[in-house]
Order: sequence, then structure tokens, then C-alpha cells
Amino acid sequence: MALASAEETLTPSSEQVTRLSELLGETSARRSERLRQLRLAEELPIEPDPLYRKYGYFAGVNLAHLDLGRVGQSVAIPAPLPGSIQLVHDTAGLRAHLPAELRRLGVELTAPGPGPAARPPPEDRLTALGQALTNRGYRLTLPDGLPTPVRVQEISILSEADQSLSVDREIRVGAESQILLTEEVFSRPAGTHQRFLGSATRWDLGVEAKAIHLTVHAPDPAVVSVYRREAVAGERARLAWIYAGLGGFRTKIRNRTRLSGTGAAVDDLQTFFGAGQQSYDSAIDMTHQGTDTHGRSITRGVFRDEARGMSRGLVRIEAEARKTVSFISEHAMLLSKGARSDTIPILEILCRDVKATHSTSVAPVDPERVFYLESRGHPTSSAIRMIGEGFLAYVLEHAPIASLRDLLYPILSRRWDGESIAWGPTEFPTLPELSVVGTDADPEWRFDAKLR
Repeated sequence: MALASAEETLTPSSEQVTRLSELLGETSARRSERLRQLRLAEELPIEPDPLYRKYGYFAGVNLAHLDLGRVGQSVAIPAPLPGSIQLVHDTAGLRAHLPAELRRLGVELTAPGPGPAARPPPEDRLTALGQALTNRGYRLTLPDGLPTPVRVQEISILSEADQSLSVDREIRVGAESQILLTEEVFSRPAGTHQRFLGSATRWDLGVEAKAIHLTVHAPDPAVVSVYRREAVAGERARLAWIYAGLGGFRTKIRNRTRLSGTGAAVDDLQTFFGAGQQSYDSAIDMTHQGTDTHGRSITRGVFRDEARGMSRGLVRIEAEARKTVSFISEHAMLLSKGARSDTIPILEILCRDVKATHSTSVAPVDPERVFYLESRGHPTSSAIRMIGEGFLAYVLEHAPIASLRDLLYPILSRRWDGESIAWGPTEFPTLPELSVVGTDADPEWRFDAKLR
């Protein structure tokens, strides 16, 4: 397969997109909108901001072979966790399980709202492509004042050759309600061509709502992925984005959070482990609009072989956002001469009555730490691995989920050893029951019940 240049992405044809629209039974207007998005995917740059184009790396993407109309058999899945909502996306479609008790409490799971025409126009090629190829979607609504937290387990599985899976979700959390959503992405190696995963999420958090969105990204090295996540946090609402990048070929993540309500807060926590030819491109956009808002962004990546990472974070504090406290941290560790990473934190401060700081670094593993572990009897490779795992664990230990580091370690360990995380017929690498317990620094994150 010929490699594309850094500014080239080979896309499916208009005939393929038309076929997808016909299979979904869409109106002619919706079909025209899909084709318009496809044209934008062919015209727009991969990176809209010219300041960052020299840092981005998305070479070798060829999606012209995607079979947008592919329909296959359902894959085997684990039983739903007790009391939880389970959503499974595979080549057979969307399977949803909504417990009767949650229905009685007013939780609604429906078809998504209007198509991309009702959203802001895409700024880059891959966002437009994700909208053009959307073939799954839902809207989840939680009413005000739910008595217990809601657990949602969403599983996406790429199991067929030339498969495309692009999910669009809208989630509204009512006042004082609580939710934890895990977005878990896995695959089974199939065929020789690349496959596509699109994930678009829009959160709307009411007064004093709490939401955690944990993404575990662990597909095989032939998957090209685009994540677009947006959120608006109301008065005293709290949101945590948590992202664990543990697989794939090319991955692009865009997080945009608007803290509009007084006292709103967000944690944006991301970790990446890159090996082989993998690349991750992450951008965080955090806007403080309300007074007394808090934001924290911590990103860490470990890269070896020829892997590449790019992380940039923008914190914007509007003129009326008094008493804002915001922090952004981006650090990368390089384990080989061929690995590369760029970290770019940016602060735009339009208000004096704030506290905003940032930190960044890109460096190889500290030889003094390696020497210390070697002096305690550890081989060099084992010492480097321990340091790298601890470097990533720092982020996970700040997440408001109990023992998240231990829960994700089996996947990280297999990736470090060069093993695949294949979705099997009887063994499933999904997350178990989770407890949201907070950290010593942020005890207010503690929920009152276990999330299953």
C-alpha cells in the first residue's frame, strides 16, 4: 500500500458514501449533506491552524478501500454489568440494553438529533470525514435529580476487513445527576487494508451534574481513528475526560470544553503509549467563561521505535471569568532515537483575577533513574519499563476512578510486550465494575455509590 504524504488522506468515493446513505434509508437532503462533508474531507487541511502544521503527523492514511455498506454477524459480547446501560457497536449494528429500573426513573435512550447540518462546520479534513461516514448514533438523556449514579458501558468492535465505524452521541445530564461512561474500543485483525473509527460526543451538563467519560483506545495497528469531544458545563457542574491511548495506527483527538456556569470544573487527563509506527495527535481547548471555574489538563506520553506524539493545550480565560484557576501540563518520554513528540501548552488570559500555570517537557528516560534501578538488580530493559509505566501512571492516579492504573495495566503490559489486544469469542478485554472515589486532592469527586 502506497503511503500518503503528511497532507494527504485517501478517502472513500462518493458512490460508497451514497450507498451508505441508501442503506441507512436517509432522505435526499441528508444524503446531500453527507456528500458535502465528503467534499470537505477532500478539500480541507488535516490541520486548520498553520502554526501547527509542521508538528502534525498523519502520513500513510489510505481509506479508499473502506466498505461502507459492510454488514456482518454480531460478535460475542459479555453480559451487561448489573444495573448498567450497555451499548455495543459492531458490523451488525447497534445493540442497546437499558435496564427497566432506569426507564422508570426517566432515563431516555433515543435516536440522535439532526445531522451534521445542525452543527458547526468542520474545520479540518478528518472531522469532516467522520461526519460523512457516521453510521451509528444515539441520544442519552438523564433527568434531574437521579437518586443513584448511572453507569454506561459502550463497546466498539472492528471485526471485519475494510470496516468503517463512526459513532455520533449526544448526552444530556440533568441537574444533580451523575454518570460514568466508558468508551471501549477494540478490534480483531482482519484483511490488509486500514479501517476507520470515528467518535463524536457532545455533553450538556446541568446544574451540579457530574460526568466522567473514560476512553480506552486499544484497536490493532491498522485502525485510523478520529475523536471529537465537546462539552458545556453548567453551574457547579463537574466533568472528567480520561483518555488511555493504547493502540491504533493514526489517532487524532480533539477535546473542547466550555465552562459556562459559575463554579464549573473540568479535568482533562490523557495518556498515550506509542510503539512501532503509531502516532497520536491530541488538542485540548478549554474555555473559562463563568466565575470561579477550575480546569486541569494533564497529558503524558511514552513513545518508542518510530512512534510520534503531538499534544497541545489551549486554555482561554474570558474577561468576565474572575477567580479562575487553571493548569495545563504536557510531558513526553522518548525511549528510542526514532521516536518523537511535540508538546505545546498555550494560555490566553483576558482577566486579571485568575491563577493560570503550565508546564511542558520532552526528554529521554532519565539515566540516573535507570542506573538506580540497575543497582537494585533490575535489567536495563526492566528498569526502563518500570520508569515508563510509572510516568503514565501519574495521570491515571489523578483520575476520579479507584485503581484505574491497575485496571488498565494488563492492556498496557501486553502492548509493551508487542502483543495484540484481540477481541475473542469467549475472552473480552472490557472494564469491570468501577468505583468513583476521587483523590486526596479532590475529595469532592467522590460519588455516593458504586458505578457498575
